[in-house]
Amino acid sequence: MTKAFFDEARIIAGGKLTQKQVDTLNKVITDLTPVQAVKKLSASGIKLIRSFESLELEAYDDGVGVWTIGFGTTIANGVKVKKGDVCTLEQAVAYMTNDLKRFEQTVNSAVTVPLNQNQYDALVSLTYNIGQNAFNNSTLLKKLNTKDYKGAAAQFDVWNKAGGKVMKGLVNRRAVERKLFETLI
Repeated sequence: MTKAFFDEARIIAGGKLTQKQVDTLNKVITDLTPVQAVKKLSASGIKLIRSFESLELEAYDDGVGVWTIGFGTTIANGVKVKKGDVCTLEQAVAYMTNDLKRFEQTVNSAVTVPLNQNQYDALVSLTYNIGQNAFNNSTLLKKLNTKDYKGAAAQFDVWNKAGGKVMKGLVNRRAVERKLFETLI
């Protein structure tokens, strides 16, 4: 479509375009490109995250000193989870719902390129696990926002450590997330 646009512009301009004209037309194309709609995690995406974040109604140390409850929640009702905290199934679901809103917003705000639903779900799952700051400062995001989708996909494999140690569970999770990210709809 862009080629056809420039072909027509060349005809209008008498056969050639100056660099200034090309730059101006590129800005017009950018301005006309629809803003990506805010995405929501799909039911499959929620199921994916739940498959990795087992339900725990009593707070537990995740292995690297982070207290967690429910489906991987670390902050419940605005308070950091601590040893001895307990919750009901309903509270765990509510915590996850709140967490998902934060992580969806993070991905929606940080990603500037088009995503299909699979890519979006994979990124929210990753962010749910590594946190907002890690995602926002990641090489994965930098590559993705330059439309280097392959390079971004390869970066999933980097996030396989907890406490500086490679964890089999994280290796497995990243492989599933990467495969989903690379799946076209």
